[in-house]
Amino acid sequence: MHSCVLAAALVPLLAAATAWSQSLRTSGSSSWVDLTHPFSAETLYWPTEEGFELRTRFQGVTPAGYFYVAKSYRAPEHGGTHLDAPIHFGEGRRTVDRIELDQLTGAAAVVDVTAAVRTHRDYQVTVEDFKRWEKKHRRIRPETLVLIRTGFSERWPDAARYLGTTEKGPEAVKELHFPGLHPEAARWLAVERTVKAVGIDTASIDHGPSQLFEAHRILCERNIPVFENVANLGELPATGAYVIALPMKIQDGSGAPLRIIAQVPKRSRSRPFGSSGSAGPVF
Repeated sequence: MHSCVLAAALVPLLAAATAWSQSLRTSGSSSWVDLTHPFSAETLYWPTEEGFELRTRFQGVTPAGYFYVAKSYRAPEHGGTHLDAPIHFGEGRRTVDRIELDQLTGAAAVVDVTAAVRTHRDYQVTVEDFKRWEKKHRRIRPETLVLIRTGFSERWPDAARYLGTTEKGPEAVKELHFPGLHPEAARWLAVERTVKAVGIDTASIDHGPSQLFEAHRILCERNIPVFENVANLGELPATGAYVIALPMKIQDGSGAPLRIIAQVPKRSRSRPFGSSGSAGPVF
């Protein structure tokens, strides 16, 4: 893209981010929350994938007398906290490097379904879950980033508790058990609310027993990226957080490791998150 065209495209995004930061500063103070699990030998991947590998190429004092360290890593696109690009399940849809930056940043709606998950490990988040959230926090606006909190992040990196199995290979896929998004709810978010992106604190946007991956297919077909294995959603308010989710820019990639963070205004004792006078947006 020509530099002038790129600059013009970035102006609205930068202006929005600047305005958000200024509003937080003038309203009091804010903090940053890291929503990313670290990448290491403990990082969880799909049972059919190899894990993350970090190798030390050199570490020590060089012949010239100064300290130096350099490492190399190897990892699949999909694993740990990562992004699913629309092409992952949508033929001809956007690859990682072609996702607009505006789709990866913005106001977040955090929908907590931990209560339902406690009694149903393979729970699928429904349209009614979102409608109940809206009754409490108002309608989800278009261009919102929806983040689903199931509570599974707290189980990381225990594979048995997080994935439902410690086994590897194709046969282990049948043993996966964790919550996900119901296909009807995925379609509702995409069509009725036209959200920017959808994230979840489990290994897949589809629940563990899924064989058709319909939620993936519905969202990807509409060029909606997905964030998986998101961490620390319990530290975010239902409304009021501003999220920045930047993946490694892999050309033609179907997914990529993701560094996702959120800026959160400190809670006011007199004005809870989502109130008309709070620093964050009202959905």
